[in-house]
Formats: sequence, C-alpha cells, structure tokens
Amino acid sequence: MFLPKKMKPLKKIQMLKMSIFLVLSFTTFLLSSTPFPANLCLSLSCAATALLTIFPFLLTRRQPVFLLNYSCYKPPPHQKCSLEVAKSFIHRHASFTPSTVDFMLGIYLKSGLGDQTYAPPFIFDKNGVPTLKYAYQEAEEGIFAAVDKLLAKTLINPSTDIDVVIVTCGSFSPSPSLASLIVNRYKMRTDVKTYNLSGMGCSSGVIAVDTAARVLRSSGKVQNALVVITESITLNWYDGDSRPMLVTNCIFRVGCAATIVTNDPSFRRVAKMELVDSVRTHQGSDDSAYRAAYQEEDHKGNTGISLTKDLIRVAGVHLREHIKILAPRVLPLSELIRCIYSVLARNDKPLKHVVPDFTKAFRHMCIHTGGKAVIENVARVLELSDEVTEPARMSLNRFGNTSSSLVFYELAYFEAKKRAKKGDKMWMLAFGTGFKVGSLVWEWLQDSKQELDNPWMDCIQDYPLKAW
Repeated sequence: MFLPKKMKPLKKIQMLKMSIFLVLSFTTFLLSSTPFPANLCLSLSCAATALLTIFPFLLTRRQPVFLLNYSCYKPPPHQKCSLEVAKSFIHRHASFTPSTVDFMLGIYLKSGLGDQTYAPPFIFDKNGVPTLKYAYQEAEEGIFAAVDKLLAKTLINPSTDIDVVIVTCGSFSPSPSLASLIVNRYKMRTDVKTYNLSGMGCSSGVIAVDTAARVLRSSGKVQNALVVITESITLNWYDGDSRPMLVTNCIFRVGCAATIVTNDPSFRRVAKMELVDSVRTHQGSDDSAYRAAYQEEDHKGNTGISLTKDLIRVAGVHLREHIKILAPRVLPLSELIRCIYSVLARNDKPLKHVVPDFTKAFRHMCIHTGGKAVIENVARVLELSDEVTEPARMSLNRFGNTSSSLVFYELAYFEAKKRAKKGDKMWMLAFGTGFKVGSLVWEWLQDSKQELDNPWMDCIQDYPLKAW
C-alpha cells in the first residue's frame, strides 16, 4: 500500500482561510469607496457578499476523518467451538447441574451460532478455569495479531506515526492498561495520547471510532489514531445457575479488530472510507433500560452479566428513539417528505410508528449481531429484508457475538463479497449496556476488495447459508 508523505499541519489551512477572509473584507471596502459603474458595483458586491456568507461555513466545517484500513483477528483452528466442544466442556464442568447444562445447550441451539466460532484458550485446558493468565493470553493474542496485520497493510510505523491510541474492552481492565500494553509492545513515542475505554458493552467499537474522530477533529495537527476493539470472554465466564446470566456463556465468542483512523487529507486516495456522521444516544435515565444488561452477583456470590427478558424490548424501543435523531441527518428529502405525509395522513387512526426506508440512505448496513433475536427485532423495527440482514446473520453464524468488534466482521463480509463500491454509504449500528445505541455513517472511497488477512477468505464461498 502506498504511504503518502505527511501533510503540513492543519493550522496552515486555517491561516489560508483567514487570509481569504481578509482579502474579501478588503475587496468589500474598495467596492464601497471606489466610483465603479452601478451595475458592475452591484455584481461585485453580490459576489463578495456571497463569498463572505459561505466563509464561516468553510472556517467551521469539520475536518474529514478517514478509515485508512482495518484488520480482524481470526483465532487458530484448534480454538473452534463446535457443538461437540461446547457439550464436552460444560459436561465436565463440576459447577453445572444437569438442568443448567440442558438450558445452555438449548440456548446454544437457538442462538444462530454455527460450529465455526472460536472460544477462548481456557475452554481447551483440562482444568477449564478462567484465570487472569488466560485473560491476558486471550487479549494479547487478539490484539497483537490484529495490530500486526494492520500495520503491515498500511505501512504505518507505530513508533513514529501513531499519535493517538484508543483501546476498548468491555470488562478486562488490567493495570497497566491494555493501551499501555500496546505502547510497550510497539515502542511508541512518549507523547502518544492513550485512551482506555471499559464497561461500554457491545457498542464500544462504534464509540471508540467516534471518540477517535472527535479527538482528531479537535486537534490542530495531522494525526493518526490506532483504535483497538476487543473483549474478554475469559473473565466474563459465569459459573452459577442464574439463567439470565448463563446466556452470555452461550453466545459470546472470541474476536478483536484494529483500525487506523486519520485526519490526514493526503490519505483520501488510499483510505477505504470517510466518516460522514456519527450519532450516539444514551437511555440510562430509564431504569428498565439501565438494568436490561447488568453485571452483578447472583444469590451465591458468583459474578455474571444478566441479560434480562426485557432486553429485546428495550433495544426495539430505544432504536426507534435513536433513528428519530439519525433519520433527518441521512435520509434524502423525498423520503423525509413521505414520512411526514404518512404521519399527517393517519388522522385519528390507531397509533402506528412510521418507519423510514433506510435503504434509501444506505447501500449497506452492518447491524448489531448480538444474537438471533436481536437481529430479528432490528429487522422488524426497521422493516428490513433478509437480503439487508444477511451480513449480520452470517457473521453471527460464523464468528458468534464478538461484542464490540462485531460490526467489523460484518464489514469484512462485505469486502469478501466485493459488494461495496466507491460512493456507497454504509451504516454501522450497535447496542451497548446502559442502554446505549451508536451509529457510524461511512462513505466508501474505493471499491471493496478481499485482502489476504480477511477472516472470511477461506470460507466466503460457502455463504450465505441457505438455512440459519
């Protein structure tokens, strides 16, 4: 991949804009004090006024942010978690009763997960104990593999070219932090800025990219941000018998993604996508939403994440609230007019939600792959066809719920299928504990292509599956 030279600091661009402003101001002064013919004076005055009107927009316009490239971790084949592997592990786990085993197997069979997903290393140990050592192993294997491949593709030198490091992990918060682990591993500069996010749930991948964009746009310099998105299945393993907490054992799988986000204008011609917009909503003030997915201790003192039956309802309700903010920002005017007309035409008819057609705004959608019920509920709320939800369903089958990194495995699916074309818009949608909904809106800057490290490379010909 071609690596362009670094541009001059963005402050010089701002200085150029200020110079234009001063020139326009001086021109206006001359027009008001020099005896030009009336028609010419009017024309020049209108032109100067128009330029002065759009100048504040140019001055305050957000700096572009690009996704230069990304990489998804694909664990080794010996970590595949088929139904037989899952059965073997839970049957030899002393703390599980027969009824608990039957419940987990039932959840697994209804989850939409296939036999090709990946489990953490401790599952394959004869003792099967989720220790801190195994948590470090899970984190290091995923992070180092994803970052190594990403740096190799982009030719970015981590010791000189990375200005910001953002790491998100839902539950594993060691000391030193995972961000410090990366700085140490890749010998980064002493002035590198690090951010370590935790407790954000499955939406934290979207949140981390949005955070990177905000940091880059607030900077007066050209900078590159390394965003690493991972999760710790090891330390989230639940040993008790509370059914809402046992669900996490059945659907979460190993995954990690890394991406370079940059505000360097010279990267536009080699970057994959440009970030067009981002929307984040938080419904934590609603008690039912706040406790829909909640980490706590059960009656025996075992810690686990409780996924309540109310979670699907909460996701649907707050997705509707989220799209009320997103829709006016992304939908074409014709679709907005249609929605307004539909609302006005109802008169006194029974209240029914008017759902915008988001396929008018987005050619591709990376929908939260939290589970089969979640995907089906999103499809119901947004009235999406099976064709639109295909990448989410296939990603859940192949990789399971990889938590914060899940939308990037869907992104890789689009690339493996070579479906995205230059100019296409893509929507990444993810939910998180709290309760949070996050959206990223991208525009493709080049046609998608399957790269050698694409996690779907060896199996994409088998997808989509006829049955799910």
